[in-house]
Amino acid sequence: MGFPQHRPRRLRQNPAIRALVAENELSARQLILPAFVREGLSEPNEITSMPGVYQHTMDSLKAAAADAVKLGLGGIMLFGIPAERDENGSAGIDPQGILNRGIAAVRAEVGDDLVVMSDVCLDEFTSHGHCGVLDADGAVDNDATLEIYGQMAVAQAQAGAHMLGPSGMMDGQIGAIREALDAEGHLDTAILAYSAKYASAFYGPFREAVDSQLKGDRRTYQMDAANRREAILEAELDIAEGADMIMVKPAMSYLDIVRDVAEISPVPVSAYQISGEYSMIEAASANGWIDRRASVLESLLSIKRAGAEQILTYYAAEVAGWLKEGK
Repeated sequence: MGFPQHRPRRLRQNPAIRALVAENELSARQLILPAFVREGLSEPNEITSMPGVYQHTMDSLKAAAADAVKLGLGGIMLFGIPAERDENGSAGIDPQGILNRGIAAVRAEVGDDLVVMSDVCLDEFTSHGHCGVLDADGAVDNDATLEIYGQMAVAQAQAGAHMLGPSGMMDGQIGAIREALDAEGHLDTAILAYSAKYASAFYGPFREAVDSQLKGDRRTYQMDAANRREAILEAELDIAEGADMIMVKPAMSYLDIVRDVAEISPVPVSAYQISGEYSMIEAASANGWIDRRASVLESLLSIKRAGAEQILTYYAAEVAGWLKEGK
């Protein structure tokens, strides 16, 4: 009757014991809300493939940011959708472009009570939908794109962003952006590098969210899903170039990468629970196949358990509300 001597179930007997010994927990302060602001909208527009997520007007964006502060969220990551696009993504540099105006409006609304982050990338702003400008052969020109990224970064810092999120996966982008920021006196503007961003099939709903014009794919610059070791190289390069934080994207299909990067990184590591991950949970729960709340929380805990200290998720505000209620 003495066997087994070790009974791990003793520490699972009731909610109080489970809470006492839990190795990881979710915190609102470590959740970052991605938010879209679209030029020309008169009211928020729900994204068909992402139920409950909206393209915002300037007023509804400010309201979402104010709500994020009340909920104790750590940050908000802003994406802009312009009315007009061109080959070079000029609206992304324009101080009066939709994203830069959105940054300024949110910063005026929340001050330093919420980390205001912004996407440094051309894909929302180019007529061809790529993350960089194209050369004469139609390929993405890495070094020409870096120059534009530097201009975008300075414009976003001037608009009031605390932290910039370069997501284009151009070689040398962090160094180029850091140099441009420092040259203009924005020494305190931080960089959250999308260090390991994979060419994922799960970005589909995001393409709708930003009205992407992309034809083809981004496999010449985003990472191959088959590769693991390469993520360490990308992270180390970004850190060496001056990244203050680094990110893995997507999260759920790349938890091994999150773990690998977390183990070697001297800077905070984030992960992005992307649009396709959100939409899968929403679709399955809408059909009654899974418990929505339990699945959301489990998915986020898996990302935290893998080693992410911050999580970008479209569930950020809702989950923060649950945490505040003690549920």
